[in-house]
Amino acid sequence: MEPLLEVRDLKTWFYTRDGVVHAVDGLSFDIFKGEALGIVGESGCGKSVTATSIMRLIPVPPGKIAGGSVTLIEDGTRTDLVELSDDEMTKIRGRTISMIFQDPMTSLNPVLTIGFQIMEPLRIHFNMDQATARKRAVELLSAVGIPAAAARLHHYPHHFSGGMRQRVMVAMALACKPKLLIADEPTTALDVTVQAQLLELIKDLCQDTGAAVMIITHDLGVVAELCERVLVMYAGMIVESGDVEQIFNRPQHPYTQGLLHSVPRLGVSVRDRLIPIEGQPPDLVNPAPGCRFRWRCPARFEKCEETPPLFLTEEGHHSRCWLSAPEIARLSVDAFAPQHAEAGRNGQVTAAIAATATEEPA
Repeated sequence: MEPLLEVRDLKTWFYTRDGVVHAVDGLSFDIFKGEALGIVGESGCGKSVTATSIMRLIPVPPGKIAGGSVTLIEDGTRTDLVELSDDEMTKIRGRTISMIFQDPMTSLNPVLTIGFQIMEPLRIHFNMDQATARKRAVELLSAVGIPAAAARLHHYPHHFSGGMRQRVMVAMALACKPKLLIADEPTTALDVTVQAQLLELIKDLCQDTGAAVMIITHDLGVVAELCERVLVMYAGMIVESGDVEQIFNRPQHPYTQGLLHSVPRLGVSVRDRLIPIEGQPPDLVNPAPGCRFRWRCPARFEKCEETPPLFLTEEGHHSRCWLSAPEIARLSVDAFAPQHAEAGRNGQVTAAIAATATEEPA
């Protein structure tokens, strides 16, 4: 597949009184045309900051894109979004890249009608007249399942329920048929029935328009339902990447394993306790060198004091963990199995790495 967006060594920092927060610290990944990419991780790991960095919506100050590139590839033309002026970026937002924000009530303008807000990007990017834009807005509201669409154009955001407001956000985001749709926690605060309807709606509309979609979520069920590839983020970095089958069936990084162990599964006895990830994420003001997950990892050992690269564990599957090094993969260390954790501590893994480990960065 041909890349639509290339993110390389992206660094987004926030300058505060306590120091510089390395919210996103050296992120690299691709988004391909027409694919669905999921980004998962705990709160504060940098998922939303990644999305707002791509959209160039980081508040300055205190935020700043401190390094890296975000390259949009259209018809063979490569454009680094980081280098664009604000006016040039305005032409990209909504037209080529659109975003569904986490809270529609704070994203929609409470003093403007829904119709005005949906028609605005159409008039800006396509220079549509009032009548044509209104007709297109009615079509969009109907497409996202809002009844009496023509009448609802004159209503304000507070006239809609939470699920309906999120549908309006989907209509706005897809109004100009963008090539990339970024959905930041699109199902937050919605009941499970509305969540399923909204996800199916996003999936169908993106297939109809051919848009790629990047889903940011805590919900692993959403990823399994909608996505083809998954990036697992922790403390501003990607710690594992692969397709859905690889991440869910053969997770390599202890953090990914911890995420999967901490959610209930079908077929598991109700008597079985979930296994939480103990501890707290690290302080990103002064992140210590080495693996950022090591203080919470029961399989940590001496080598974890060095920062691991992304190891290639199988085709299309990478893990930022020394235990994923190809030379020691035969140890099959499960970080959340006590017997393997003990093996890691007693030096068996340390000796194997010291003798043979070589890295294969992605």
